[in-house]
Amino acid sequence: MDTPVESRPPHDAAAIPARDLDPAALQALRAIVGEAHVLDAVAERYAYARDRLPWALYQLRAGRLPATLPAAVVAPASRDELVRVVRLANRLGLRLIPFGAGSGVLGGTLPLGHEVIVDLKRINQLLELNEIDGTVRVQAGMNGAQFEDALHARGWSANHLPQSIRMSTVGGWAACRGAGQASSRHGKIEDIVIGLEAVLPDGRLLTVRPVARRSVGPSIKDLLVGSEGVYGFITELTLRITRRPAHVQGRVYAFPTLAAGLDAMRGIVQAEGRPNVMRLYDEVESASRAQGEHGIDGHAPGEVLAILEFAGPRVLAEAEAALAHDVCAAQGGRRVGDGPYRHWQQTRYDSYSIQWQTRGWYMDTVEITGPWSALPRMHARMREAVHALRADIHFGAHWSHIYPEGACQYMTMRLPPMDEAQALALHRRVWDTLQRLCLELGGSIAHHHGVGVFRNEWLREELGTGLDLLQILKDGLDPQNLINPGKVGLRGAPGAIEIRGGMPAAQGDAR
Repeated sequence: MDTPVESRPPHDAAAIPARDLDPAALQALRAIVGEAHVLDAVAERYAYARDRLPWALYQLRAGRLPATLPAAVVAPASRDELVRVVRLANRLGLRLIPFGAGSGVLGGTLPLGHEVIVDLKRINQLLELNEIDGTVRVQAGMNGAQFEDALHARGWSANHLPQSIRMSTVGGWAACRGAGQASSRHGKIEDIVIGLEAVLPDGRLLTVRPVARRSVGPSIKDLLVGSEGVYGFITELTLRITRRPAHVQGRVYAFPTLAAGLDAMRGIVQAEGRPNVMRLYDEVESASRAQGEHGIDGHAPGEVLAILEFAGPRVLAEAEAALAHDVCAAQGGRRVGDGPYRHWQQTRYDSYSIQWQTRGWYMDTVEITGPWSALPRMHARMREAVHALRADIHFGAHWSHIYPEGACQYMTMRLPPMDEAQALALHRRVWDTLQRLCLELGGSIAHHHGVGVFRNEWLREELGTGLDLLQILKDGLDPQNLINPGKVGLRGAPGAIEIRGGMPAAQGDAR
């Protein structure tokens, strides 16, 4: 069987630019975690040289590393081993990058200057399920699907169900401030996490005890949730959980226009309805879901589809379904066959990007958050602007995280196979266009994928003085800038690569 394009080494391993870790440092790491859990062969390190950032895959496809080769990979088996690794790094001046399962799509784990990757997947136990409080304690390296399966076996759910659940970790969800497919009812991960433990950049332990609410100053928890590893290593989380729903039902509605569909989604949540799942597709994405075996009969050109799922006690689910039906009908929505809902259920955790990327296409996704008052203009202006760059760029959008104040607009773009230099420049222009229009119209440039390194360029305009506060905190916690430098808009390490909007801006001596 052929090696997949995305994992095929670009050159002979011996030819990959590498910076080896000092033998004494390697030996010290092995003394902490064991011989088998420190990787220093070039081929082993190559596997950790990127996450699922599409731009990084384009580089590998062309035979290049997206950034640098990590100096080594270390995998501690416990919080105590991790503390010893971090303290050793402080003594030796080693730069470290926290690594879960590598499913991030913004370059948050790219080694920009030959850092040491710290793989946390061995710290992976479900520690305690408290059925009185409705909480669960879990170690950060546990696989998301295995975690949810373990809860299901006992009749519970964490209700955080991202598309990447099979290839992500619970700690990664928190580090990237992620969202699952039931966010409209249960919130994003920051709404589900109620406590945590972390190892700070100097090796100290931080504990945020799990309580219902608190009033003891700013939220320490939220300095770590969304920090993408720059403030340390999340090792344990306490999450709010609920009993698995006794009743689940799905419905599909067709609306005459996108404006009517958006008004219906807004109307449901502003009337205090909280469907478990809410997904509205624009005309492009609706057309693909209305066709074929799982489509609907009588789909008219220009109609948009919405998938709704109601879950919980039967009386509550049916009441919410009735409320949603009345709101949808008032906007001209008609209930249609549930084929698109069943198809979504069957494929909800599948990734579609690789099938395009491995065939030479330049596929990417951009998710933003906008207020209801701006979302119709955001979609129209962004689609128009992307097609003005090149008419044959595929552009489709859907809204699947719905809140009373606004929603996440999740956009998919595909550039056809073309000259690489032309494609990379065009890809960058699409990203820049979408992010700048989002800022102009009052949105947030990221809803749940985070910042990583790829969104650094636009972060100052969104956060303003807030970015200075983040840097001050970083300097206080990590004065040597050892933990994931250069990410989330913060200062990079001397000589490291700087990637802004998909272009290496400065390489220094890092390659």
